[in-house]
Amino acid sequence: MVDDIKVGRNEPCPCGSGRKYKKCCLSKKGINLGKKRELSTDKFRIQLKNKDDVQGIREAGALTLEALDLAEVHLKPGIKTADIDKLIHEFIVKNNAIPAPLNYKGYPKSICVSINEVICHGIPGKRIIHEGDIVNIDITTILNGYYADASKTFFVGKPGPDAKKIVSVARECLKRGISMVQPGNTVGDIGWAIQTYAEGEGCSVVREFVGHGVGFKFHEPPQIPHYGKKGDGVKLVPGMVFTIEPMINLGERDLNILDDNWTAITSDGSLSAQFEQTLLVTDNGCESMTHYTL
Repeated sequence: MVDDIKVGRNEPCPCGSGRKYKKCCLSKKGINLGKKRELSTDKFRIQLKNKDDVQGIREAGALTLEALDLAEVHLKPGIKTADIDKLIHEFIVKNNAIPAPLNYKGYPKSICVSINEVICHGIPGKRIIHEGDIVNIDITTILNGYYADASKTFFVGKPGPDAKKIVSVARECLKRGISMVQPGNTVGDIGWAIQTYAEGEGCSVVREFVGHGVGFKFHEPPQIPHYGKKGDGVKLVPGMVFTIEPMINLGERDLNILDDNWTAITSDGSLSAQFEQTLLVTDNGCESMTHYTL
């Protein structure tokens, strides 16, 4: 990470005072704004990551991707969602890591498996995966105290036209969101890019669930909505680590939560898809800590 950051005269001062830069530290000599940039995130409680933290998250991300690849290999018609959960749980534990979702706020399983109309937080159980389903698998691992989070939506067998469309749109939404991640841009820029594309394709963006800071904990500030306006929200600075994980519905954006208090489904029964990666804001752009080709 470089120590120098550029701040506009009318932007909030990086010292954290809440005043504009021109009326605060602009005229002061010997002020290293790079050293002070963490203070600019204090009111948002954002914890920036240093070089060692980044490496730790990178390693957790590599394990998360291995787990996703393993799940994909075994994802076939006739398998129960609980079988996928068991497979991934054993793999993560075998590699001296912890599945972050297990017992998180009472969540009973190690991964989330969300099929067709399930938007997110599908609890693995007796549900059987069928030919033509789309299945999102969401995995978060804790390795040596660091968290990394990723998900993909997979086709099982031959997909129908609706399945092809929603998965394609969701994938492109993540790609466009990631393209907005660079120092000086804002959280609103990410949401704008995703919402503009999704709605332009006749799909909708779920509002109730958002991306989030990650690394030291499962969920940290800042929140990353997948809708918004250009220039709105927290400004991105090097050292931020967060997920982008747009949940895109083929129909309306409304949802219902089932009686298990976790599983979210589309209110109109339409298909929903999601792709997620963990991103680091670098000096020149971003690095995916859970990179896979989109």
